[in-house]
Amino acid sequence: MERHYTWQDPAPLADRVKDSDGLTYLHRMLDNGDRPPMAATLDFWLDAVGEGWTRWRGRPGQWAMNPIGSIHGGYAASLLDTALACAVHSTLDRGEAYTTLEIKVNLVRGLRPDAGEVVCESRIVHRGRRTGTAEAQLFDARGKLAAHGTTTCLIVPL
Repeated sequence: MERHYTWQDPAPLADRVKDSDGLTYLHRMLDNGDRPPMAATLDFWLDAVGEGWTRWRGRPGQWAMNPIGSIHGGYAASLLDTALACAVHSTLDRGEAYTTLEIKVNLVRGLRPDAGEVVCESRIVHRGRRTGTAEAQLFDARGKLAAHGTTTCLIVPL
């Protein structure tokens, strides 16, 4: 089997971080259909965003299977990490950036390659001057919880 996909040069996306606050940046990303290369690689995309929350959708397939025939837990962890960090990103002021300090993932239900579209919803829990924390839940196509997680992000000046 083969899988072909394309991705955008991430440099223009990274350049835009300096020019706007986090929520404006994510709205532009959503409006333009932009996806970072990691999201294109794993076939997930930003679906909705507001201050302190995001919703992402994804389509895991056979290409993301582990040796026992289910979707590798790394797919769920990557989607959760993205959604969690973007919840924090949506609270950033112009001139601020973040980096993930910690992520915790709980896998509670396996995903199958034929499971259809998944949904990951994240929200900010705490936004301080130097750190932000967020939580997220990942649901399968039937709306059942597949995984949940939390993050702590360090907020730094650009």
